[in-house]
Amino acid sequence: MTVLLASPAKLHEPIVLPGYEQLLHRARTLYHPHPFAAEMSKDRLASLLPDYFAMSEAFPLLQAGSQKDLAFHAIDHNQGIPRDVELTSVVANFISWDETGGHRLVLRGGNAALPQILDTTKFHSKLFAKDVSRLLGRAIEPNYSAITRQYLRGLYSGLSSRDPILRSAAMVAFELHAGEMIQALWTTVADTFDARVDELEYFRLHVGGEDPAEKRHGEMTSRLIAELIPADSVGRFLDEFDRAYGLNVEWCRGLAGTRSLERIRRPEVEHRGRCHCGSVRFCVQAPADISAVSCNCSICQMSGFLHMLVPRDKLRIECGEELLSTYQFNQNIARHTFCQVCGVKPFYRPRSNPSGFSVNVRCLDATTIECLRIDEFDGKNWERAIPSLQVDRSCCH
Repeated sequence: MTVLLASPAKLHEPIVLPGYEQLLHRARTLYHPHPFAAEMSKDRLASLLPDYFAMSEAFPLLQAGSQKDLAFHAIDHNQGIPRDVELTSVVANFISWDETGGHRLVLRGGNAALPQILDTTKFHSKLFAKDVSRLLGRAIEPNYSAITRQYLRGLYSGLSSRDPILRSAAMVAFELHAGEMIQALWTTVADTFDARVDELEYFRLHVGGEDPAEKRHGEMTSRLIAELIPADSVGRFLDEFDRAYGLNVEWCRGLAGTRSLERIRRPEVEHRGRCHCGSVRFCVQAPADISAVSCNCSICQMSGFLHMLVPRDKLRIECGEELLSTYQFNQNIARHTFCQVCGVKPFYRPRSNPSGFSVNVRCLDATTIECLRIDEFDGKNWERAIPSLQVDRSCCH
């Protein structure tokens, strides 16, 4: 699809919205070869397949529930369901229906076959487990390891985002990556276990034959671009697509052992925040799915500060910097900054990372926060407690 952007003087050069083939080429250029295409031992494959089973089991349920908060946002504001939500919902609904065997069932038996949807052995994840169990000679159970749990949370954050550009990017990236991932794993599994490729039903169903399902999924989700992405937002969509595709690849790298995964980046959005009176206003780039820390030290208890640590370049003060007053105590490392007008502390330089910021989540606009998880931190015993905190969840005075 070509879109011409008009200006008062003349028409700009045509902007071509990327489609399925263009995005697939882009992904292959950035991330080829796929991690699952690497030569692996039987032990390595046997160790990653339960995690793959877990992803396959959870994905259709996450996709099915991903539009829930979008619907409730419209309900709570007494608004109609926006068109962008309608479009991503109908795609999500079909993908969930297909992954749980419904589409294939109706194609084979028509509407008369619908009562058979309760046969969960036809779920695609169960077909995968059946294939793998036969290869391994034993039953396989899903493994929700730390890497896979983190990946699925990051994936859901994108699929359920209120931002239609980010949400579309996450959906398109997952489906395009799925085709590449399944094809690579199919070849590697067959070669490693010396199996006939046509005997592996899960893989044949998704990427085999003359009309592979994953190609159709990719084409279907890619149509969201022409429907939802404005011409002046193509660059942003591509950035989000690259990030979302990379999230999937990084999970595979972690499972394949080709990269040590300490953290999978979650998609980021721009949160806006302010002090109570609004004299100090700021923006911060951080995930829509926020992990925060509640600290029990003296100053945090008194101020009610809820911590989210970010690097220095993720926070931008929009106005009121001249109204910030600094307070230090004890070790005199942390720099607590307060608005001189209302006394609220919207962010500060923490002791744990004085080159970054700890942002008060309670000062952020709640409309950009998709999910908030709060961990407790024993700030009264800072020296003893700080080693147990992950870097991206550090809080501190």
